[in-house]
Amino acid sequence: MCAPAICGASPSIYKYIDADGVAHFTDKPEPGPGRYQLFHLTPDGLTHSGEHYDPKLLARATQFDAIIESEAKSAGVEPDLIRAVIVVESGFNSRAVSRTGAVGLMQLMPATATRFGVSNPYDPRQNVRGGAHYLGFLMNRFRQNVRLALAAFNAGEDAVDKNSGQIPPFVETLAYVPKVLKIYQLLQQHRTTM
Repeated sequence: MCAPAICGASPSIYKYIDADGVAHFTDKPEPGPGRYQLFHLTPDGLTHSGEHYDPKLLARATQFDAIIESEAKSAGVEPDLIRAVIVVESGFNSRAVSRTGAVGLMQLMPATATRFGVSNPYDPRQNVRGGAHYLGFLMNRFRQNVRLALAAFNAGEDAVDKNSGQIPPFVETLAYVPKVLKIYQLLQQHRTTM
């Protein structure tokens, strides 16, 4: 459990997964025994996979659950993989803009947004739809190799191709892939323990 003395002033986050497999998060505990359970952290405030945890991220994530579930299904990509990408890319900030011009929840570059039919990359549904379909395309292109698909999502398909089908040796990409995978694994662990 995450006691306030250990985790600071951040509120506790509670989670439950409904019959359709959709994860729901809240910072308000239910009175008495209920559906929501405490989202567990290690005593030092880290997630079980070792990432620092910001409860505000998952609290913000709740508003996008229906969009993520719907677009993940449409694109044939696991919802938790999309959630992990969004955590790393934008921290669930739909107005995020990177120094390179990537925009929105999944930080789509303008050319990628256009390629996948996104006319307004700030619109959460359009952005997640475009990002999910791009991720699905990359998963197919790289034969379901999640590591290479994530590397291509971050550095571009050509960068992976030019590196003989390996993760490009870019500092950002070498950090990005394991970070997304750690968050993805954490989400999967919590799904199986709930």
